[in-house]
Amino acid sequence: MGAAKGATVKKRLQRQDGFTLVELLIVVAIIGIIASIGVAQVLRARLVANETSAIGSMRTVNSAQMSYSASAGQGGFATALATLGSPCPGGTTAFIAAELNPAAPSATPAGASGLLKSGYVVDMTGNGIAGPGDCNGNVTNGNYVATAVPRSVGASGDRGFNTNGSGTIFFDTAGLGTGTTPIQ
Repeated sequence: MGAAKGATVKKRLQRQDGFTLVELLIVVAIIGIIASIGVAQVLRARLVANETSAIGSMRTVNSAQMSYSASAGQGGFATALATLGSPCPGGTTAFIAAELNPAAPSATPAGASGLLKSGYVVDMTGNGIAGPGDCNGNVTNGNYVATAVPRSVGASGDRGFNTNGSGTIFFDTAGLGTGTTPIQ
């Protein structure tokens, strides 16, 4: 009986439950493939979201310029984003939201007069002939050019955007702010 009991113990020791190393490696490889697909989709979604934000910034600049021209610029356009961020004397509301005002404490400055917003550098300059002074004594222009270019092409955005006094937003597939193709 002792020999039979020893054989039973030996069989229990030889029997192994669980996964083999090869099975575990296959599972890890499958998880890695699924994760890499998911990461690529998340990065692409971020690029699209950043581009959508840049287009929204261009629309906001256009709206702010139209309000500014009609009420403070005497028909002229502001020459800088900071100008749109300053209300007229006695006024309490700026022409543009604080998120696009480089002088706002929450803004991240980029370049000489622009700011960083959602992976894009947003900036604006006056263009055209000089116009009348505004309510704050700032010189206006007959036109403007606003741009939104990716901080890092391919990482924060693929396309660059620009707009002007016509209100049309243009894009450039190389990420520059000089596009001539209107957004549909």
